[in-house]
Amino acid sequence: MSKYSFIETELHNRDAQHQRRTLQPIIPKSAVEVDAGGRTLINFCSNDYLGLSKHPLLKKRAAAFLEKYGAGSTASRLICGNFDCFDLVEKKLASLKGYEAALTMSTGFQANMTILPALSDRNTLIVSDWLNHNSIIQGTLLSRCRVIRFRHNDTGHLKQILQENAGSAYSRTLIVTESVFSMDGDVSDIDELADIAEAFNALLIVDEAHATGVMGQDGMGLTCGKGVDITIGTFGKACGCFGSYIACSQKVREYLINCCPGFIYTTALPPPVIGAIDAALAIIPDMDEERRELHRKADLLRKAIQDLGWSTGDSSTQIIPVLMGNEEEALSLSAWLEKHGILATAIRPPTVAQGQSRIRFTLSASHRDAHLDHLIASLKEYKARYGHQLP
Repeated sequence: MSKYSFIETELHNRDAQHQRRTLQPIIPKSAVEVDAGGRTLINFCSNDYLGLSKHPLLKKRAAAFLEKYGAGSTASRLICGNFDCFDLVEKKLASLKGYEAALTMSTGFQANMTILPALSDRNTLIVSDWLNHNSIIQGTLLSRCRVIRFRHNDTGHLKQILQENAGSAYSRTLIVTESVFSMDGDVSDIDELADIAEAFNALLIVDEAHATGVMGQDGMGLTCGKGVDITIGTFGKACGCFGSYIACSQKVREYLINCCPGFIYTTALPPPVIGAIDAALAIIPDMDEERRELHRKADLLRKAIQDLGWSTGDSSTQIIPVLMGNEEEALSLSAWLEKHGILATAIRPPTVAQGQSRIRFTLSASHRDAHLDHLIASLKEYKARYGHQLP
């Protein structure tokens, strides 16, 4: 038997189930348009919620940091990679988030996957929302402790789990959730979660990847001033660049610097990325008008989809799923939209559960009303032509 037989078997199975992923090269033309194989498509599946990836100040400051510090940080921050620009950006971020301290890391996936094990031991209890991102799931698995998943956004079920385990000899309890859920676009009740964490003496950890930049006071997310112990977020979405962050107390920051492998053993972010982050943090608090426009457009698109008879679940944000259920129909609609000049990737198993296939539209403040009109007209034409039948 070939030593690669398990790989061949898995790829064959993916092919048989029409679930094999492939990489499709594109060239970004603007914050909301891409060139795909020589065709310009309106991009409705990017996380560039404020259009900052193309903002001139981000590009200018990235270039300035490149010139001053070089292309790379050359080492981990505990060796010689802790350039002064890191501390300046982290202090700015902590102030904006309303926390004592902040810490930058490479990616949101890395942050979730390494911070949770760093905060846990074998006698820890982690209570995690059922629909948490895969990075959180991987982090809980690596924690090698007991993990109980509570029903999605069901704080009653969360309290029941905590009450049932209140007398157990756990060393600590972690509650882990997201503020805005990436596949459904719905929002958790941060106030109630904070009250529950306080009542059960649990650490509350909230992933703000999809809220940072677009929700909360000055766009700084939904956890600001809410008593959340640790907020994890990214700069690769509404901030338009790359990297992740942790906002926390000074004590937690010091602990992570000393005990978090994903921070200790990795090369620091490149200085040009820190420059872009610095620019994004300078711009975002003054983008209230762009945030209002983003949510206005999201409300408009959500209603149009619902009027066509499709479900958008509990979405209330710039993330709007069209819940198709059937994989073939999700693929069909995605192909139809691409034919009509719209990039909207089908999301299907194993990314979502069986029977939960969807198109997930993500809006940007840079989308024009004409873009939405074209998308809605294309959806109406598809529904009029095919209804619930596949072409």
